[in-house]
Amino acid sequence: MNLSEKFFRRERRSVPAARQFAHAYLAEWGLAGTERGADVLVCVSELATNALVHGVPPGRQFRLLLRCDGYSLRVEVHDSGGGVPRVDAHPRDTDEGGRGLLLVAALADKWGVGERDFGKVVWAEFDTEQRPTEPVTIKSS
Repeated sequence: MNLSEKFFRRERRSVPAARQFAHAYLAEWGLAGTERGADVLVCVSELATNALVHGVPPGRQFRLLLRCDGYSLRVEVHDSGGGVPRVDAHPRDTDEGGRGLLLVAALADKWGVGERDFGKVVWAEFDTEQRPTEPVTIKSS
């Protein structure tokens, strides 16, 4: 299993830095330049942005964790803020935000929110290869 993590400050340049960090590991794991890799990078950007805007108190950091086992890749963004993120299923056309988790929900195979001692973790999972399946036995009568 491949695992990588890094902490980022509460500042705007942390979003592109998180994306660059993720891209480096996607390249190492053979996923950079793939459609799945592009989906992961969009979700890293969205989750990092949400952490900065809604989850990281001043003077604190967020943690980006990437885990790949060959079959799936998991992205986790940990922050120390309160609240539970939710998808706004019907953002208004005039809203400047509110679409990040819609993108995550559309691009990831699974996503969710977990609790931490201080704050939360928002995660997204992406299938990267077909898992082996059990052979199907068909009984004839």
